[in-house]
Amino acid sequence: MNLLNPILILLAAFLAVYFQSSFDLFRNIFGVQINLLPALMVYTSLTMGIFSVALLSIVGGLLFDSLSANPLGVSVVPLFLIGFAVHRFHGLLLREQLHAQFAFGVAASLLLPLLTLLFLFSGEGNPLFGWGTIWQLLVMGLGGGLLTPVCFWILDWASGALNYQPIAQTSFRADRQSKRNRR
Repeated sequence: MNLLNPILILLAAFLAVYFQSSFDLFRNIFGVQINLLPALMVYTSLTMGIFSVALLSIVGGLLFDSLSANPLGVSVVPLFLIGFAVHRFHGLLLREQLHAQFAFGVAASLLLPLLTLLFLFSGEGNPLFGWGTIWQLLVMGLGGGLLTPVCFWILDWASGALNYQPIAQTSFRADRQSKRNRR
């Protein structure tokens, strides 16, 4: 098993959580902060194994909850459910198509806050919920959908640059001699 890919995903999760908690420009303009973890979860579940999905959901969810107003650990299970659902059918999904990446990013970016909200309502918390939530879900869904192909492009590039690429087999053998006659 190549450990470079899970390390790369965890580094991307750390940078994503840091970026969305540090830079408030998008939040100041639209009133919503886009979550980058669903895009990372879609990439991880379509390209790696279930171990990487679980690792990203635990580490990414705890990092996100530690810098948000959520109770610690409430984002772990929704992230894992999204990753498990996508990983379960990753053989049937169109990983290379931009429209499929966008659709998976929109679905994951909408499901994560809805599942988190469901867990918050089922617990002792009293989350804010109203008409503004529809606007927030719309912006988060479209933003996550637009960022998912960017996430695929950046992480595929980094994985290709850092991982060993096997040489493709050719039909030519080095120990074979070709004889050519003109008759």
